[in-house]
Amino acid sequence: MSPIKLSLNVNDPDLRKTFFQKTLPKAIDALDQNMDPDWGKMSAQHMIEHLIFSFRMSTDKLDLECNTPEGTRNKLQAFLNSNRPMPKGFINPVAGTELLDLQYPSLEHAKEILKEEIQYYLTYYKNNPDAVQTNPTFGKLGSEQWQKFHFKHCFHHLSQFNLIDQNKTDENK
Repeated sequence: MSPIKLSLNVNDPDLRKTFFQKTLPKAIDALDQNMDPDWGKMSAQHMIEHLIFSFRMSTDKLDLECNTPEGTRNKLQAFLNSNRPMPKGFINPVAGTELLDLQYPSLEHAKEILKEEIQYYLTYYKNNPDAVQTNPTFGKLGSEQWQKFHFKHCFHHLSQFNLIDQNKTDENK
């Protein structure tokens, strides 16, 4: 499969909606166990399980704390509103530099769990539009901020496995 061409426009709610309902599931389905990342050390299954965790942390399933200083959090939250991509060398403060043990018996099983978590996330914020959950890096985020976070975060990891590619026309925005 050729990478899906997509604009990294976090402030377009229609683009984000289409991303979560169509683009993301299509890219997940296209991911193969034998695909190597363009950067980083995650396997395809590690990446999917990492996304499962991130969707869970945005709902009522996990209760996490943020150790990022308040002033830094404000700058990081402003980053969520920009169309700048997530940096390729970012170290997740929860996971650290080591890969976590795989939790699911296969990539296919993990992909199904991820799709379930995405649906749970979408339903959670539809039913709880004022909910606020803590992200370990960005601090307390509401529905729209979480949507922008997941859009950027998934875009980042799908790009990592060459499943999605940023439109060349918007790279310099």
